[in-house]
Amino acid sequence: MAKGLRFRTARDLFSACPAVARDMKAAPTDQPSIEFCRALLAGRVPEEAITFCAYLLPERAAVWWAHECLSNLAELLGDRDLELLALVRDWVGEPGNLDHRAAVAEAVEVPPVTPVSWIALAAGWRDSGPVIDQAAGFPTAHAVSAGILAGLARVSLADRFAVLSAFVEMGIQMAEMEAQQQSADAY
Repeated sequence: MAKGLRFRTARDLFSACPAVARDMKAAPTDQPSIEFCRALLAGRVPEEAITFCAYLLPERAAVWWAHECLSNLAELLGDRDLELLALVRDWVGEPGNLDHRAAVAEAVEVPPVTPVSWIALAAGWRDSGPVIDQAAGFPTAHAVSAGILAGLARVSLADRFAVLSAFVEMGIQMAEMEAQQQSADAY
């Protein structure tokens, strides 16, 4: 399955997305991407597996993954974050819908200070294209990673690694499903 991923190896991902090196300390290897991600999870800084997944996934899928991760933390989120989650859900479901795009654009005018505001920012960056990405200095994956990690910071220490592991596995599954979909679309 891993051979159909966007980036076959960690080195491929780092070469294609140099910004990942600003977000991670781990050095790329020639390991297949999924193996590298799982090694990060088992390593000294397991949170880097979240960052790696954010870059591994296509942008829209990364925003959806972040939505799903933070939806699992709904009891730890405030009312504004829950509203933003609904906006992101609607945007991912119908990215071309002008109402959803307008709502996300309005939401990203506020600086990201909560987990889901980062995800809304990621959706807005992805929607607005490279001009905003360059102005912000970071790709969409940076905001996805920041949002998920900010959500994880709210999880109790006793539960944090289990939640982190579940999020990474969800990201890996989404990457594999995206690879399958792209393979099917190629035929």
